[in-house]
Amino acid sequence: MNFNSNIPEGPLQNKWTDYKSKIALVSPANKRKIDIIVVGSGLAGAAAAASLGELGYNVQCFTFHDSPRRAHSIAAQGGINAAKNYQNDGDSVYRLFYDTIKGGDYRAREANVYRLAEVSANIIDQAVAQGVPFAREYGGLLENRSFGGVQVSRTFYARGQTGQQLLIGAYQSLSRQIALGNVKMYNRHEMLDVVIIDGKAKGIIARNLITGKIERFGAHAVVLGTGGYGNVFYLSTNAMGSNVTAAWKAVKRGALMANPCFTQIHPTCIPVSGDYQSKLTLMSESLRNDGRVWVPAKKEDAVAIQKGVKKGNEIPEGDRDYFLERRYPAFGNLVPRDVASRAAKIECDKGHGVSPTGLAVFLDFGSAIKRYGKSKANLLNLHDADENTIEKLGKEVVAEKYGNLFEMYEKISGENPYEQPMKIYPAVHYTMGGLWVDYNLETNIPGLFATGECNFSDHGANRLGASALMQGLADGYFVLPYTIGNFLSNEIKTPKIDVNHSAFDEAEKNVKEIISKLLSIKGNQTVESLHKKLGKIMWDYCGMSRSKEGLNKARVMVQDLRKEFWSDVYVPGTDNEFNPELEKAIRVADFIDLGELMIIDALNRNESCGGHFREEYQTEEGETLRDDSNYSYVAAWKWMDVKSEPELKKEDLKYEVVKIASRSYK
Repeated sequence: MNFNSNIPEGPLQNKWTDYKSKIALVSPANKRKIDIIVVGSGLAGAAAAASLGELGYNVQCFTFHDSPRRAHSIAAQGGINAAKNYQNDGDSVYRLFYDTIKGGDYRAREANVYRLAEVSANIIDQAVAQGVPFAREYGGLLENRSFGGVQVSRTFYARGQTGQQLLIGAYQSLSRQIALGNVKMYNRHEMLDVVIIDGKAKGIIARNLITGKIERFGAHAVVLGTGGYGNVFYLSTNAMGSNVTAAWKAVKRGALMANPCFTQIHPTCIPVSGDYQSKLTLMSESLRNDGRVWVPAKKEDAVAIQKGVKKGNEIPEGDRDYFLERRYPAFGNLVPRDVASRAAKIECDKGHGVSPTGLAVFLDFGSAIKRYGKSKANLLNLHDADENTIEKLGKEVVAEKYGNLFEMYEKISGENPYEQPMKIYPAVHYTMGGLWVDYNLETNIPGLFATGECNFSDHGANRLGASALMQGLADGYFVLPYTIGNFLSNEIKTPKIDVNHSAFDEAEKNVKEIISKLLSIKGNQTVESLHKKLGKIMWDYCGMSRSKEGLNKARVMVQDLRKEFWSDVYVPGTDNEFNPELEKAIRVADFIDLGELMIIDALNRNESCGGHFREEYQTEEGETLRDDSNYSYVAAWKWMDVKSEPELKKEDLKYEVVKIASRSYK
């Protein structure tokens, strides 16, 4: 097993260019002899499968969806970052790199982040060539908007449907390779184990979700692009099917899980409305470009709103506390997600929340509607326009920029956001932790690669908005197709992998035993109810804030829940049929184990950084208090057996270019 970051030598700005020019290659004739498995069909997986197929490799791509187009990447709304400086506002590759390092609270690997910033511009060109309908300015040039944690406009977008449009572009590329025979697509297949032969990843065991059949697939390398693990909290912005199983099965085979406690809370989600909910809905961060976040300055006004006696637009301007603008004047409403989330929690904890539960703040477009309305009126030579005309014109501009998001909010909440300010509250969204990978995106298991949100490498302790799509496509289109050759160049003499090898026998036996055990318990509790219990433990003690006392309590609770799950879960049906409850049971079992590791990791990190906020470690103003002398490292955990304690391996983070400083957005 390898545990070397393999960062190239030389100046930071030259590392990737020099490395590409010297990296080992596989000739076109030899590529035709090599098989690659790609698990996942979101932006990272689809981009990787399409690119590897285009290069001439034989690719097998797996998704548990009925179509690659159902991958959760489709849900991303606000945009994708790229350092093109189209707005001529001072952006650059270095500034995108620096913003990402700072936004991640100095807990990301410098070389990987610089490479991400460097290739970002290529992604936009690739997407435009695929026909992605990015928003354009009046003159036809691509439009940009701002996102949190930056002071430039570098986010390219397609209204509030950016993820959908980018996924369609990647899906087109993937479909072309499927039609050419370079990629074989396996829909409705879920990976349940990775097969290791002579210390290298050489295949997977997958379950056909329609028939229940356990199937074997061999390859010279395995690539995971299976997304994040936010659903460990049960309530999150993730799709219901999003899970950690593929990554966790790799952990059970010896792969390292890095920084699992680094999870992101998104500040602009529709608040929880009841115990019956199984999912939360994200409202794009792009709304913070024009929406102003506030709560009533007077507690009695907040109580009146909570009881339904008053509405937000009845609170006069002088009685509103625009708390992000007050606390962070330099960035205002566009502070990073972790900062905005904690600030909202503080106001709600003080009793100034604006929903019946008290857990919501306002996101108000009243000022933007007036501002845009006046500009539009001037454009139309209506210099003496009345307030009604200005409001009408302003709403038209806002609808053009954010219309589908406003429609979505109204359908879910029953309130018209053009007339009343939106109600938002933080919720679990993205996970910065993931499988440990080196500069090549290779895990410590040779031949096993991880891309996109599935790995840990690019965001540190907090991800800046619009960077998830950037990383997924960068890894799939512009990084992995180069770096995987470094490993495969030594595999060209390896014959086609024999799926009758004893390692496949052992892995298949392991999968069948787990399935058989789950079906045989015949307990009294549903998978859903146990998942909900896990989510509450994780949110209460390892969510937006953590403490040593709470985390110690949570670990015992999760251990007890594991015993409860394996003794009292009820999984109906059989293994040889379409059985979604069995699918969920396998995933929740993995979430329980992951949950304990997240708690262990949070206990180990005696500091606050980014999304990891330990109550014991904060400044007088309630900001994160890092401990750079003791915790400037990647925490990579080996945990193959939950009956033993996990083993911690540390990758020291060395900053050659960036000067580590206290993160300030004031």
